[in-house]
Amino acid sequence: MRFDSVIRFYEEGKKYNFQTSQFNGSPKLLLEVMGNVTDMGVDRAYRLLGSLSQGVKVVRLTEPVDFKWSYLTIGDSPKKYRLRTAQTPLKNYSLLVGEDVG
Repeated sequence: MRFDSVIRFYEEGKKYNFQTSQFNGSPKLLLEVMGNVTDMGVDRAYRLLGSLSQGVKVVRLTEPVDFKWSYLTIGDSPKKYRLRTAQTPLKNYSLLVGEDVG
């Protein structure tokens, strides 16, 4: 298994300002790490998540992510991915993430 993709974990810096009725702040980069990213098949997504979802990816890391994060990006793509579920098999740590639609 090759860990050839750059995974960036972010925390949303959006805080609501009641005086201006706007969200202020910018995202904060928490961690940048190398990982293995694959698409999840339709049958496996249905078995694990109970629905057919597009944009679901499996991100495998060597170490668990033990801090709170809002979303992640993969490589240079502007797409944001949110956590669906996490698994800890014997050797690596796996995150199942889905595309952010909002």
